[in-house]
Amino acid sequence: MTTPTQARPAPAVRTATMWPSPPGALHVRPLPRESAASYLTRLAAAYRLSTAHLLDGLHINATGTPAAPPTTELHLSCEAARRLAAFTRIPPAHLDRALTRRPPPASIATTPIATARWQPLAPAVQPLPACTTCTLRRPPHHAAPAWIHPPPDLPRALICTRHQQASSDPRQRTPLDIRALPELTHARPTRRPPTAASLSWATTITTRWYDHHQHLHQRWRTRLTQLTAANPHLTHSPASPTLTCRNLITYPETLTLATALDRLPPRPLTRTQQTASLHDLAGRLHLTRLAPADHDLLWQRLTTR
Repeated sequence: MTTPTQARPAPAVRTATMWPSPPGALHVRPLPRESAASYLTRLAAAYRLSTAHLLDGLHINATGTPAAPPTTELHLSCEAARRLAAFTRIPPAHLDRALTRRPPPASIATTPIATARWQPLAPAVQPLPACTTCTLRRPPHHAAPAWIHPPPDLPRALICTRHQQASSDPRQRTPLDIRALPELTHARPTRRPPTAASLSWATTITTRWYDHHQHLHQRWRTRLTQLTAANPHLTHSPASPTLTCRNLITYPETLTLATALDRLPPRPLTRTQQTASLHDLAGRLHLTRLAPADHDLLWQRLTTR
């Protein structure tokens, strides 16, 4: 038994792994589905740093050729993601859910050290410009643009129904004003989003209709005219708005068609069923009549499963 006069042993010193740099003072929140390259760029801008300097300050070894979003993505190893979460004071699980993470290269996924790699992105999978108002409402409330990936279960377009902004092509550096096109904000998926197969079919079909001026050409032409009138900068863009706005122009009809295709029975339709399906689809698309040509991809979809 220890007496009062006896010296007590010194308490054991608990060794803890110290973070190499103090947590950031600015709380920069990512947008849902924001690309990692976009978030790191905005985070660095809040501290008036380049992305390369921020990664170096976090002791994250970066490889590859850095480039501004949306042409590249930044893949983080688990240790690099942990350091980023500690610096931003965002729980790792929350940060992982917010940032869209495409499968990283094997050398990044398995390495135990803090490393990052810049990876070029093909135009078809590049993120799109986020709503500027939504971005400004995220602290620290500066105007650095954000780039986010569209939902995978919807046509490739971003539509902010609250602030009436939309984008559908990474060549559009800023979102478009769609207040003159209420049908874009009114387009909603059903409780169950369309399946990937039906969405792929619908996107291919409406793209073909758009390019070949079929069925909905007059409606889409009017919509494009309204969109370019509300966004005069489109006419001065290097790329034609006819092409860069295609996914946005056809968005409501692509969503309607994908939903209708999901309701087809899991077997080839009889001739009577094909006629009934075309009549039903014409009503959903607000067409008096829908009579696709024999080579139309819609016929292929109705006759095969």
